[in-house]
Amino acid sequence: MSGIPYPNTQAIFYEQYEAARRDEVVGILLALFLGTFGVHHFYLRRTGLGILYCCFFWTGITTVLGFIECFFMPGRVREFNAIQAAGIAAALGMPVPQGWGYPGNVNVNVNVPPAGTSPATGPAPASTLPLPGTLACARCHQTNVAGSRFCSACGATL
Repeated sequence: MSGIPYPNTQAIFYEQYEAARRDEVVGILLALFLGTFGVHHFYLRRTGLGILYCCFFWTGITTVLGFIECFFMPGRVREFNAIQAAGIAAALGMPVPQGWGYPGNVNVNVNVPPAGTSPATGPAPASTLPLPGTLACARCHQTNVAGSRFCSACGATL
């Protein structure tokens, strides 16, 4: 992606966020009724845990864990949504719009370089240094969400 922002990036952000977001009530119901099979983990794209629950559903342990996890699902869904919002905003080169109910304990700050700067013009200015909770790409100096393995701009390994 180039350093030039899209026209009407906020509308594009809202459209992509609505497609990626998860609902808290659905997460709770999945953990409560289908938690034995780990469906609530598949819902939040935690495929490894979902497969583990499927392998051990016959023991009854996953039933108890699914019931307990239904109490933690609202926080996990909010965290998932905040991470999705930060990733979408970083890909669009914009800050995350505020007021969408993001929890305060999840860092969703995305540092957007000032208009007119480009990674090809040299080292990143001091204003584009990564914020805590973000990673900077060594190749293009694009900030990425913490925990990312690849740069959202150039695809380089972080």
